Amino acid sequence: MFSKVLVANRGEIALRIVRGLRDLGIRSVAVYSEVDRLSQHVRYADEAHLIGPADARQSYLNVERIIDVARSCGADAVHPGYGFLAENAGFAEACEAAGLTFIGPSPASIRLLGDKIEARRIAEEAGVPVLPGSVEVTSIDEASALAERIGFPVMVKAAAGGGGRGIRLVRSRGELADAAARAMQEAQAAFGNSAIYVEKNLQGVRHIEVQVIGDKFGNVVPVGERECSIQRRHQKLIEECPSIAVSPQLRRSLTRAAVRIARAANYHNVGTVEFLLAEDGSYYFLEMNTRLQVEHPVTEIVTGTDLVKDQILVAAGEELPYDEADLLTRGWAIECRIVAEDPFNGFLPSVGRVVLAREPAGPGIRVESALYDGVEVTPYYDSLLAKVTAWGRNREGARTRMMRALAEFKVVGVATNIPYLEQILEHPDFVRGQFDTEFLDRHEVLVEEHLAEQRRFAEIASLLMVTGGETDYADYAATNGAAPVATNGKGSGAGAWRRQMAGAGSSRGMGRWPRSI
Repeated sequence: MFSKVLVANRGEIALRIVRGLRDLGIRSVAVYSEVDRLSQHVRYADEAHLIGPADARQSYLNVERIIDVARSCGADAVHPGYGFLAENAGFAEACEAAGLTFIGPSPASIRLLGDKIEARRIAEEAGVPVLPGSVEVTSIDEASALAERIGFPVMVKAAAGGGGRGIRLVRSRGELADAAARAMQEAQAAFGNSAIYVEKNLQGVRHIEVQVIGDKFGNVVPVGERECSIQRRHQKLIEECPSIAVSPQLRRSLTRAAVRIARAANYHNVGTVEFLLAEDGSYYFLEMNTRLQVEHPVTEIVTGTDLVKDQILVAAGEELPYDEADLLTRGWAIECRIVAEDPFNGFLPSVGRVVLAREPAGPGIRVESALYDGVEVTPYYDSLLAKVTAWGRNREGARTRMMRALAEFKVVGVATNIPYLEQILEHPDFVRGQFDTEFLDRHEVLVEEHLAEQRRFAEIASLLMVTGGETDYADYAATNGAAPVATNGKGSGAGAWRRQMAGAGSSRGMGRWPRSI
């Protein structure tokens, strides 16, 4: 077993890994950029080292610097988390060359499956259905000719990378040239590879993924499926385990397909095979992510696994202590991603100091975050602030618990998507489980007439919370045009705010006020 592991990441996932290492009695090493000096993962780790300025290219993507720190501090292994270098085969090779164990799949598997075209080939050879599509195209003329042959609409996708980047939906021939050019530019900037491919776009499909884990003894175990169809601009917002659309028979078919792909790639450690599920029950391989997923908590909660711990044990050369038959699923889990974006202002990123952060708790709630009072949200990295996972005996139980958790979650100082998530969870089609990957494109979830009102209330709430309720509401109202509130001759303060919100037209009273600005 390892004695010391360097965590090559930041934020909530770095903190999650540090905690996992501590559970195993392994010392942890954090790395951080200049703007992350006070981050939670730095405070919790056994030791921490500065690796560079805020720019990720000079810090969290600086392979040479990270390897130098790992070697100088005596680390045995490196855990990449997700994002940054997690799916970088060159980084995995650099770790191996330096005598460090890379806690993830082999460089060969990363490289093979990271190439979306090669991954399609592997799936086809394993007998798994794939969408009509192409080999690599390097010119717009090639892409146009192929799209005509496949039939519109099509998706133009980067051959390398992931995370929703380098992807464009093309509905007609007239859109293709611009979409392909943009996809190639984005792919080059994000992944250093401008290659793209063209794939048939299916309407009304769900995004279903299967968690797998393999060891170095040839065992590959599927760890259930996840529903990931609630997406905005190809970015997942809400995930569930299991999926309401997956029957026991379909589950077995999907998990068998995922295992065949993993075996064909000689895969070990944690990975995720993603599928598109059509209304008629047919499914198609999409891609395989060669890393731990952001949404892994929903799987852990329902199956009782600890995927981070399992990653470490597999990397250390141990055999998986369970097989598929040992994984008895229990209940339902839903995860929401809390991001620093303003849903009332075109989802623009929100940066600044978090004055106050209060996370939800109670039965069935799990929170993973790196939030604390005073943390600076910067423009340099991903906008993910936290993940909230709710468990229930059934889907409705998990959903109602999540609503309670979001109502408790308070972030003051930056805007978050919490109000947006609440309205999605309350939408009748979501409640019924009737949605697909285009759900948020079809539905105007945010109600326009309430936006100005909610923003004004959020500002008042923020001011009162920062001042401990001592600010006079009447003075604020006179300055900002808010409606007057009776104060019973005692000033306003927090009590007046609560009375104001109770009569603000919300059926949920205090639970409805926006928790972020």
